[in-house]
Amino acid sequence: MPRQKAGRHDTMPWAGGPYSAWRKVFPGRVESVPEARAWVRDLLAGRVGASVLDDVLLLLSELTTNAVAHSDSGRTAGGRVTVYVARTGTMVHVEVADDGSAASAPAVRVPEADDDGGRGLWLVEMVAARWGSHRDGTSGSVWFRIATVEAEADRARLT
Repeated sequence: MPRQKAGRHDTMPWAGGPYSAWRKVFPGRVESVPEARAWVRDLLAGRVGASVLDDVLLLLSELTTNAVAHSDSGRTAGGRVTVYVARTGTMVHVEVADDGSAASAPAVRVPEADDDGGRGLWLVEMVAARWGSHRDGTSGSVWFRIATVEAEADRARLT
């Protein structure tokens, strides 16, 4: 059963003020991708604009898929993927942590038009305001940030 740690209201150095944060652990299997997406949709619906939510869910799906497909989370029995979400007044921060991989590390590649895959980090690079990755011992994680206020203002100007 996925575990969830519900929000705390405090300050993070990057947040610049109050924030809400959540964490949930999912099994390292393909079925966890839509489960993670539904969980984050339920958390953020009504708290951020629809276009911001769409961007967050797209990038979350890509990172969760990568964690299951390219790390020990999806290759070993009992593998786990942990999703962290934080929302401030100006951004959404999402981090997907996995069980790591001795065989691969996150890398952006530009996909060919007829490639079946390989667009995950490329999409993160194109859509996120900021993103990064890090390893902690044997585990790894990739995170991204989507601006909320600025993103909504920019989209409103384009319509």
